Amino acid sequence: MKLYELLTFTLRVRTQAQALQQLEASLFGPQVGGTLIGCWASEIGALNQIAVLRGFADEQARLTERDRYLLAKDAFGIEQYLLDMNVANYTLFPFLEPLQPGAHGPFYELREYNLIPSGLAPTLEGWEKAVGPRTAAGYSQVFAAFYATDGRTPRYLHIWPYASLEQRLDVRTRAVKDGVWPPENSGPQLREMFSTVCLPAAFSPLQ
Repeated sequence: MKLYELLTFTLRVRTQAQALQQLEASLFGPQVGGTLIGCWASEIGALNQIAVLRGFADEQARLTERDRYLLAKDAFGIEQYLLDMNVANYTLFPFLEPLQPGAHGPFYELREYNLIPSGLAPTLEGWEKAVGPRTAAGYSQVFAAFYATDGRTPRYLHIWPYASLEQRLDVRTRAVKDGVWPPENSGPQLREMFSTVCLPAAFSPLQ
């Protein structure tokens, strides 16, 4: 799959657990389109949020599912907890294959970067050269990276699983010290950087 959607739900304070219970039922309903990739609750960064990543076989499948839940009454069963919902479309970096479902975390860092207008092409070039060394033995894997195709563009999302916050700090520090990260020429392309550390829901394919 190359096409993805990230749903971000902002919830009333202290309602994440209840919302996740409802989401588990709604995301696996027979009428629901797409493939659930991951579902996470925010832990560090923007709080009281749930992120849902889904993949789609083609654009028509993504649009059909979009129409379904936008036109439905309380499509995800969390209306009573919901303050805001954001929907973003993403395309997988062409040289990456996402990790398979399984236990890669449990800490997942979702990093979103806003770029200068011409920044996507050099960002992809830098990533293609650097991601192999950065994810080699001794460092850590990336789940995947995606560039946005709607909303504020260009921007991109990359998702990194870690066994612990200590591992995250160690790997990131050593990768910079060893010169394998960040990607070549990436700095001049950046405008803003955002990071949220999340934990997977019990039903998330990515754990």
